[in-house]
Amino acid sequence: MRRPLSPGPLRRVLPELRPEPGPATPTASTALPEPRGPRSGHPAPHDPRERPSRPGTALRVPFLARLRVGRKLMLLVLLPVTGLLAFTVFGAVTQWREAQTMRDFRTATQLSFRTTALTDAIARERIAAVQARLRPGPATLKERSGAEHATDHALDAALLGAAGWTGPPDVLGRLDARNRQLHALRLQLGTGSLTATQLAAQYDTIEDDLLELAATLESGRPTRTSGQAADAHIALLNAIEAAERERTELAVLFDTPDAPHATATDRWSALEKALLDDFGQTASAGLKGRLYVALLQHPGLVVRTTRETLADPHAKKNSWPTYAGWLTSSTGRIDALRGIQHRAAAELGRDAVSDLDTARAREARDLSVSLAVLAAVTVLALTLRLSITRPLSEVSAGARALSEGDLSYDIRYAGRDELGAVADTFRELRVTTERLAGEINTMNTAIDDNRLGHRADVAAFEGTWAQLLGGMNGTMASFAAAQGRRDKAEQELASIFHLSLDLLCIAGLDGRFKRVNPAFERTLGHSADALLGRPWLDFVHPEDRARTRAVLGRLASGVALAEFENRFQRADGTERWLQWSARPVTGDGLIYAAARDVTESRRAAREQTALRRVATLVARGVPPHEVFAEVADQVGKVLSSGSAAVLRYGADGAATVLGAAHSPVAEADTAAAAEVARTGRPARVGRSVAAPIVVDDRLWGAVVAAAAGPEPLPPGTESRLADFTELVATALANADSRDQLTASRARVVAAGDASRRRIERDLHDGVQQRLVSLQLDLRTAQSMLDEQPEELAEQLDHIAKGLDDAFADLLHIARGIHPAILSKGGLGPALRALARRSAVPVELDLRLPAGRLPERIEVAVYYVTSECLTNAAKHARASCVEVSARVEHDVLEVTIADDGVGGADLGHGSGLIGLVDRVEAIGGRLRVTSPPGEGTTLVVRLPLPRTEE
Repeated sequence: MRRPLSPGPLRRVLPELRPEPGPATPTASTALPEPRGPRSGHPAPHDPRERPSRPGTALRVPFLARLRVGRKLMLLVLLPVTGLLAFTVFGAVTQWREAQTMRDFRTATQLSFRTTALTDAIARERIAAVQARLRPGPATLKERSGAEHATDHALDAALLGAAGWTGPPDVLGRLDARNRQLHALRLQLGTGSLTATQLAAQYDTIEDDLLELAATLESGRPTRTSGQAADAHIALLNAIEAAERERTELAVLFDTPDAPHATATDRWSALEKALLDDFGQTASAGLKGRLYVALLQHPGLVVRTTRETLADPHAKKNSWPTYAGWLTSSTGRIDALRGIQHRAAAELGRDAVSDLDTARAREARDLSVSLAVLAAVTVLALTLRLSITRPLSEVSAGARALSEGDLSYDIRYAGRDELGAVADTFRELRVTTERLAGEINTMNTAIDDNRLGHRADVAAFEGTWAQLLGGMNGTMASFAAAQGRRDKAEQELASIFHLSLDLLCIAGLDGRFKRVNPAFERTLGHSADALLGRPWLDFVHPEDRARTRAVLGRLASGVALAEFENRFQRADGTERWLQWSARPVTGDGLIYAAARDVTESRRAAREQTALRRVATLVARGVPPHEVFAEVADQVGKVLSSGSAAVLRYGADGAATVLGAAHSPVAEADTAAAAEVARTGRPARVGRSVAAPIVVDDRLWGAVVAAAAGPEPLPPGTESRLADFTELVATALANADSRDQLTASRARVVAAGDASRRRIERDLHDGVQQRLVSLQLDLRTAQSMLDEQPEELAEQLDHIAKGLDDAFADLLHIARGIHPAILSKGGLGPALRALARRSAVPVELDLRLPAGRLPERIEVAVYYVTSECLTNAAKHARASCVEVSARVEHDVLEVTIADDGVGGADLGHGSGLIGLVDRVEAIGGRLRVTSPPGEGTTLVVRLPLPRTEE
């Protein structure tokens, strides 16, 4: 047994290294080309019939020459088989479409039958409603109610059947529209606003649409038989509807035969006869016979007699049928026609099912025949192919084994044809191939031993084999040169690796660094040995280890990573944010990664966010204590400290805490603030750091931060705190100034209200009492004169009247300065008093708490309401004013709206500006909406003191 050829390492090296043309290596024309066989990675067998191509030209192989013999045979058979298959597919598709059309028609007929059942129910409801309208009573009303319930059941069944319908007619939409129309008609029927004739006309409209829908559904006509059955069914439906309308119209006529209305003509009988003639042309013989019998029965004869009587102009009304007799006869005749209609529907359904079954059977039969013919042709082609390709496959397998280096394979075929000659040729090649394999194995051993100077013995071979070995020698020389270039490239890569400012590393999927560059040591403060000696998750911040493990799992599955950020702990205990990009090589179990230190950029972004938050609160005008608390909270977040506080220095140098976050202010924090007050610079005392707040070149206060644990804050924290404090100093000063301004305005308004009350009290206790005393003295003097001259009496009366008028004016002025009812009864009675005295009608909607509101709020609301009522009477020319007041969420909201001319503007006039000043002085807001011609609306929102439960 001969040992098979094993190219070994040479086969792995040769595809990667190609000799470069030059004076020291062979050119491309001297190297043997490397054709590929049917199996990937193995050389193709040499065909002796191929002619060598000229240098620089490619060998062109005809298309048919690229195909195997078996495939050529199959191609020969494929042409008629393809035609037969195309014909089969075309026929199957056509028959499938016909079957689908019939399935759609069967579904449409089933939906049409449900629609027909709905028309029957509506027709019965129509005659029941007309009877209840003509002769109302318990029996007719009960009959109408039952008919309505039956119609609802039929409508629900039709809607359920139309739920899955997707054809062109929108059945569901039309049924829903008729449902709404029917409910509207029933509501009108309940009011009694429709006459019997109008009621019947409303029902006729619904019936016409439903009959048109049924005719549309049955208009498919896939076959002539089903088309005739559908025509017969629709014609009989229309005839029945004509009979129903005739029954309704004559019922109205026979109910009041003496009423002044036109005598019914024979239009219904003519229409019914035309429709029945259409039915007779398309219906089956059995249905025609049943129709003939139904028309000659007693109800049918009565109806025909009635028509003849009405058609006779000389017939007297006493010869007309009675109301009850006409309903009984016409109902019996229509029931007989409905029975025939049900049989016509049954025949239509059977025809639709029969047509569908026939189409399915024809489809299955044609497909079976076509498949049988295809199978027979395929079996014949495969048999012929096997008889030709079996010996050819044996020779081809032997040649392939030889080309793959399996020298032990023996070609057993020994025929006298062309394939036998090829087998003998391959046997002769075996000896030469064994010698060539020995040379290749020797060269592989030299490569494994790194003996790149070894060369094969080219002189021992001739022709192509000598060229092959010469090319291998050239490849070995090129490989030696490439090895030198590779060593140089590795040295250059090592230089870049060590000089990079970014963090570069090679890590294993086992969680350990394999190689790190010096940037790791500079950034993290750990030595290279420390980084390589421990799992790199030990250096990750504990809060980020779970996320990092998840990312490591993704890398292990082969997913590349980009812009992932986590925190690493430095040797001094501080943390650094790194942004990673990594690419795994799962085959080698390695991860190539690069990181960038983004700590400063993240820190800057966090500070900007904190500044925007504080600026937003200041711009919104929130209370200063909320601004100070937010500044302390943002300082704690920016510095990652345990606690933070904003302090302000008083005139005596004592520090007052304006806002704190995370935990109360400790003595160490106060000590750091005292150090800042003494030096005016950032300070560190124990675990705390502080930075000054400077406003208008004076020391306003300080911001203090303390560490959460026993370890102090990182170095440089006081400088970061000073930078941040410098940025928020203006915001803190603005918030404090706004607070002082609000307090000052409140004090001014309070002082003004106190002055008004003092003036009112002085008037009441001083001038008012003196006027009352003078009035009494004057009346006493008048009574002491027995004989009063007429002129003196008139003069005394004039003086007394003047004193009365002066007293009334003084009382009015005193009440205007500070209304007494506001002090005694509160805001509600005071607003009602204003409404009663207003020149414009006022509508009040007061939802105030039972207790009293703060005095400053009641006074502000009172004067705002009084001013608005005065403006509405003097300037707005309003006809009505609406005043509402309610308390929600510790806020009193007062709305005053009039229907006047509008156009009020805060920028013009001192009245509205004074109201704004009064409201804002106590922390409230006033908003005016006054478009020209649309009235004026004034909304006041005043905060109330929070009540404790």
